[in-house]
Amino acid sequence: MQSNEPDLETRAERAPRSPGAPERVGVLGGGRMGAGIAHAFLLAGSRVTVVERDADAAEAARTRVLDSVAASVARGTTDETADALAERFDVATDVADFAGADLVVEAVPEDLGLKVDALTRVEAVLGADAALASNTSSISIDELAGRLDRPERFLGLHFFNPVPASALVEIVRGTSTDGALVEEARGWVEAIGKAPIVVHDAPGFASSRLGVALGLEAIRMLEEGVASAEDIDTAMVLGYKHPVGPLRLTDLVGLDVRLGIAEYLAGELGDRFEPPALLRRMVAEGKLGRKTGEGFHLWDAQ
Repeated sequence: MQSNEPDLETRAERAPRSPGAPERVGVLGGGRMGAGIAHAFLLAGSRVTVVERDADAAEAARTRVLDSVAASVARGTTDETADALAERFDVATDVADFAGADLVVEAVPEDLGLKVDALTRVEAVLGADAALASNTSSISIDELAGRLDRPERFLGLHFFNPVPASALVEIVRGTSTDGALVEEARGWVEAIGKAPIVVHDAPGFASSRLGVALGLEAIRMLEEGVASAEDIDTAMVLGYKHPVGPLRLTDLVGLDVRLGIAEYLAGELGDRFEPPALLRRMVAEGKLGRKTGEGFHLWDAQ
């Protein structure tokens, strides 16, 4: 089944925006998720810098963001021109370019060691009043905060993939997170036209814990031959009014990402989050979902 979601992207981008996006925003990591976060803040009026590991990755991030911006302009979801938006956007290869930022969002892969290294390097160049956020979908905010010098200025900002098509951002409040920062974050999320929810730090937060549980059960049903991938998804879309079925959503998130989150949650919460053998096999075969053109459904390769 070939899939795409332009209608979802258009609806999400046209959501009402509130004033108050940070003036200067940094995003560490310019992959699909990081590029989506950069795109959201650009459309809300921020100046945005994406930092990547090397020049090639930085230029790939530039292309990814500016292509997304051009698509938004073509859909009529912004009054600004592509050139005007591009003037507020830059890429770099050194976290020192985040100096002076009001907010930096870390969007590197879901690995504890990688995130700790990234966050500590970024914090070292930020001003005392700057906010630092992780886009983690499952790793403990308190565990990450414990490695930082200013945990009160740190929180989770969990965006959903694909960012332009999602109307939700999960704000994760750690034990040390300043309450005033949480309220600032609510305003930022509203300023980019998305709805904030606030959750306290817990394994999987609210969204991943529920979403992964449903997704893993759908994979087990497919593995057991209960129904086809298309019919399992249709059951949830038509029967339970879900906008996207659990297997299609897993394709959008990335099977490798879903596997990593499931392994983390299994370690924290027990066997009910143990990844099915089918998920492990598909990841090993490189069938990662939309980004590779094949997962539980067929896609136009990104």
